[in-house]
Amino acid sequence: MPPRSPLLLAGLLASAGIAHFAAPKMFDGLVPRSLPGSPRTWTHVSGVAELALAAGIAVPATRAPAAKMAAAFFVGVFPANVKMAVDWRHRPAPQRTASLARLPLQVPLVLWARGVARTAKGQS
Repeated sequence: MPPRSPLLLAGLLASAGIAHFAAPKMFDGLVPRSLPGSPRTWTHVSGVAELALAAGIAVPATRAPAAKMAAAFFVGVFPANVKMAVDWRHRPAPQRTASLARLPLQVPLVLWARGVARTAKGQS
């Protein structure tokens, strides 16, 4: 794993976390209706989680556990990506394609986070 890989992953998570606050309406529609509470609450909770994970991955002392939690987070948000693909199935082709492309993207994100965790453990 390249030395900058953890910081790139942290940057990706931080960017996503900020987006949850900068454009929350976009994320509200992805929250599965089966979750209790308001979609905006879940949008903000997931944004805070992404920012916390980014901070944890950026700090070498907390990198391994934070990266493991990031891998679990990427698995946990998969239902929102499925919901998006289902909800967008009748949208124009570029949007439909983007929503479907998100589904397999979770696999490399999970593997990347696991790799960061494994590398961080080896450095301690």
